[in-house]
Amino acid sequence: MDNGFSILMFIFAGALLLYAALLAITKDYNMLPLRATVSVQPRNPERYTLQLAKVIGLVAAAVAIGAAVSLWNMLVGAIVMLVGVIAAIWLGTKIVKDTPD
Repeated sequence: MDNGFSILMFIFAGALLLYAALLAITKDYNMLPLRATVSVQPRNPERYTLQLAKVIGLVAAAVAIGAAVSLWNMLVGAIVMLVGVIAAIWLGTKIVKDTPD
């Protein structure tokens, strides 16, 4: 069971990508968790949901890349995943802040 971590991270990345795809396709602001819908009141909820779906997809891609690398080397894969997720979240804040009203 050497590849258990990688398999679990691939499943997690797939679930995140599925959620991002559902958000992007439906553009339904109510699919966000209740705390997010209460704390964030955007002027254009459909546009905000689409931008947030892009960010979730970006984070999922970082997790998937880290999982692929961890098939080769567990420590390097975990580092790639951690750095990738941090970079994706940093870029994601810029994507969401640039959402036109």
